[in-house]
Amino acid sequence: MRTFIVTLIFIFFSLGAFAQDAAGETGFWRDPLGDPLFPFYVVTAFVFLTAFLVVLVAVYMLQVLNVFIRKAAEEKAEKLGIQYVPQPSMWTKFWMSINAFRSVEEERDIMLDHNYDGIRELDNHLPPWWKWLLYGSIVWGAIYLVVYHVTDTLPLMDDEYNLEVEAANAQKAKFLASNPPVAIDENALVYEPNEAILAKGKQVYTINCVSCHMPDGQGSIGPNLTDEYWLHGGSIKDIYTVIKNGVQEKGMIPWGPVLSPEQIRDVTFFIHSLQGTNPPNPKAPQGDLYKEAAAAEPVEETSSL
Repeated sequence: MRTFIVTLIFIFFSLGAFAQDAAGETGFWRDPLGDPLFPFYVVTAFVFLTAFLVVLVAVYMLQVLNVFIRKAAEEKAEKLGIQYVPQPSMWTKFWMSINAFRSVEEERDIMLDHNYDGIRELDNHLPPWWKWLLYGSIVWGAIYLVVYHVTDTLPLMDDEYNLEVEAANAQKAKFLASNPPVAIDENALVYEPNEAILAKGKQVYTINCVSCHMPDGQGSIGPNLTDEYWLHGGSIKDIYTVIKNGVQEKGMIPWGPVLSPEQIRDVTFFIHSLQGTNPPNPKAPQGDLYKEAAAAEPVEETSSL
């Protein structure tokens, strides 16, 4: 019965690992209810919970049955006037069998002639379960040699890694083919109050920038982004370049290796949109005053007759 319970637990965890691998691409832990395998998890958990309860009830009923059997045997022995000798359980018989235990009465048959200060040595052999493990390891080693090294039926770890890399590269190429990256010319950037771009830029800013510049851009460790003073230039190109290359001597990492050019463009536009928002507790101005150059007004041509 205990062996059955152990087997049941092993199967449960094996299925759980399989389901986790199957759900890895969809992100089960991000949205369990929205995961396509969620009904499978529920049904599996219900089945194994039911099986576990059935096993518990069966074990309890067997124990009750053993009590009645023992009582009947004791009463029978008492009527016959003999001493009742309890019979070992199935588990005890199994345990004795896999370990090949010898009783004290049988020790004289395996006693050796070795004597060390009165300590006698018994000719005990290795327990059967140890031999089974040894023979099983030998068989598994032979199968492993044939499958992985002789016939190349299954890939080795290095080959499996290379296959996974090739599959990942193929998925990446497929994704890039269906979602080509936006080409950004940082030298020709012109700010536009595009709501979609600003919304994506705000998301990037919230994830990566608020720890130094605060949610409203008023500045903390980093400078205030809402005034007209800038340490490294306040044009769109300057902001884009600072975000991309960072300012390592002042603790700002380069975000070029982390963010895509489109994400840098988006957060650049969002930072530019913070100009003049007047947060409640702005950090003192730092750097030089920067004013956007006013667009030249068109000159009307006049003709003289």
